[in-house]
Parts: sequence; structure tokens; C-alpha cells
Amino acid sequence: MAFVSCLRRSLGLLLIPAMLAACSGGMIPPDDIDGAGVSAIRPAADMGDTGGDLTTYTADEPIGRVGAADTAMAVPAAENKRLPKIDSDEAMGIDQPVQTSSGVLTVPEGGVNMDEGLGVGRVEGLAETQSNEIAEGNASQVVVAGIGTDTPREIGERDVVPMSGADMELGTPAESDGYLRVPDKATTRRRQAVEGEQVAFLPRLTNPMQTPETMGGMPAAEKACRQRLQKLGVKFRDVPRVSRGRSCGIEWPVELSGLSGGIQIKPAAQVNCQITEAFARWVKQELVPSSRMRYLSGVSAIHQMSSYSCRTMNSRKGAAMSEHARGNAIDVGKIVLKNGKAISIEKKGFFSFREKGLLKAVRGDSCKYFSTVLGPGSDRYHKDHFHFDLRARKSGYRHCSL
Repeated sequence: MAFVSCLRRSLGLLLIPAMLAACSGGMIPPDDIDGAGVSAIRPAADMGDTGGDLTTYTADEPIGRVGAADTAMAVPAAENKRLPKIDSDEAMGIDQPVQTSSGVLTVPEGGVNMDEGLGVGRVEGLAETQSNEIAEGNASQVVVAGIGTDTPREIGERDVVPMSGADMELGTPAESDGYLRVPDKATTRRRQAVEGEQVAFLPRLTNPMQTPETMGGMPAAEKACRQRLQKLGVKFRDVPRVSRGRSCGIEWPVELSGLSGGIQIKPAAQVNCQITEAFARWVKQELVPSSRMRYLSGVSAIHQMSSYSCRTMNSRKGAAMSEHARGNAIDVGKIVLKNGKAISIEKKGFFSFREKGLLKAVRGDSCKYFSTVLGPGSDRYHKDHFHFDLRARKSGYRHCSL
């Protein structure tokens, strides 16, 4: 039994190599793979940098083992080609340019200029403009060289600034060529030293209406009064302060020359703003309507006999100071209508009905605007004029001689 077992083991060892040889017999190629029958794939180095010779085969060639007999079916390529770029027209399969209704669409080398196609001119940017100005030496801004060093310096000269009438407003004489050049600090200092020019950041305010009250300017009440005069159409102007001691003077006087409706004050009266406002309201709201009702004509002019005057009441010695001494009163001697009729302020005759009616209306209506009204019949001092003033009395009493 031991002999039989050894025999089987020996036969098994012999049969295994024989079976392996029989199974691997078909894997041996009939020809050399590098021979003339089948071409091997060449390395990239043999094909060159732009590609090598390619061999094409018919579409009906079956995929399988290629032998020496099958090489007769190989068709050489028509020509050697370069491999196309991925984003080229050739790679995309575009052989011909795109056709449009107007012709062939071609892209110029510099690209497509959409602004030119739309008829829009080329726009020059700010940075490009400034760069060109600096290059040509025409920069309107200061150009500084040597930035980052200890000696920076200005390059070129500053542009001249055209001025259209601004030199008159600034009080600076213009150059002969119509341009105002900005002087440097050294020139300004020399001019100040020679001419004694005073330079300030804020302009001097010579108008009392613009000067603050804390700096000696006009009080708020005076400013408001003048604004009301403007609304009433009063023609006036501010004049310098009038001062003659403690008893006479006007702190903020005005010169009254006309009223609304073209009424002239002859001659111009120098009074304060308060009596001017009361007088303007009386003429506009009472005198003009009364003259239109009786004469069908408006007022053309008012002749005043006295405005500011440093004197006592009725010019009597030892009497109290008159309101004229403070510009707080005005006397009217004649009223001229637009139809040419002149009405004198005096006692009228028996048959002067319209004139007496007008003067009576003036005396009665004016008491609503003034604290004192005197005229013909009051006393011998007022027989030829009306006296109007704004005397302040403690009891608020109004003295109107009716």
C-alpha cells in the first residue's frame, strides 16, 4: 500500500506541469509584437513635440487580435496633422466663419469696439486726463516731486484762474489779461507791509443790519421794524447816528423819502423807525382812502415841515424837550393829490366843504396811530400844520385835539 501511495503522488506531480502547459499554449502570439506584422505604440519622444505619424483603419475592422495578414487592411493617413488647440475653431468643428444676413462675421484683431458701433466717442478717464496734463505741463493741480524725501518741491506753475467780475466783488484788481493770479505768501506779506492791508478770515460788516447786536450792531427790534417798513413799501435808508448831548439825538435814524403808491415825502424826513412805521400805516389806511372818497384821486406828495430838530416844545424857553429832538415826531404842512390839487393844512372857509371834511377825517383817524395829534384850532403854534408824535405817557393817554 505504501508503494501505491508513492506512485500516485509521483503521477500527480507530473500531470500538473502538463496541464499548465496545455492551458497556456494559446496565449503565445503568432508573430513578434515588435516585428513587421504588428506595430507597437511608439513613445511620445519618437512622435515629436507636435505629434507623429498616425495609422488609420477602416470603420468595419473588428476589434481583436491583429496579425500579419490583417496589416494589409491598414490605410495610411492622408497627411500628418498637428493636434488642434482645445478652444480653437478646428477643435470645435467650425470650419467656416459664421454667416450673417449682411455677410461674413469676422472678429478684428483688436476686438470689437461697442462704443464705436453705437456712435459714441471715446471717453477719457479722469486718471488719464490728469496724467496727460502732468505730462504736458498743464496740470491745474499742484504737482509735487520728491515725495518721501526731505526736499519735496513743486513742479511747474499753477494755472491761472479766469475771473468774470469776481475781482470787483473781492476788491482785488484784475490782471491786464483778464485773469486773477493767486499770489504766494511772500508776495502777500510784502503787499501788506507796503500798503498796510488788513486781512481777515471774515469780511468786515459795515451794514448795521448784518452786524450782531453783541458787536454793536442794530438791535433786533430795530431790524424787525425795518423789515415791516419794507413790507409796507416805504422808501428809506439808514443814516449815521445823530447825537447832540443827552437831550437830542437818534440812535438808529432813517431817512424817509417815499411811501407806497409812489407818494413822495418832500423834503426827506430824518426820523426814527417807529414814527416812520406809524406814519406809513396812517397814510396808506386812512389818508389815501379819504382823499379818493372826496376827490376821486390818490395822494401824490406830502410836504413835511419838521422832522428831527433839537429844540424844546413849541421852541419855548424853559419848556420840556420836544419829541422832534429824538426824531419821534413829524409835521405835515401840505398834501398834494394826483390830480394836482394842493391842500394846505390851515383853517378853511365856510364853503370849503370837501377840504374841511378831509382835514377833520385826518385829525380823527390819525389818533389811532399816534399818541399826540395837534393841528389848526389846537393852539397858535399849530395853526398851519399837523403835528404827529409817539410820546410815551405813563397812563397811556393819547392827546388828540379834535
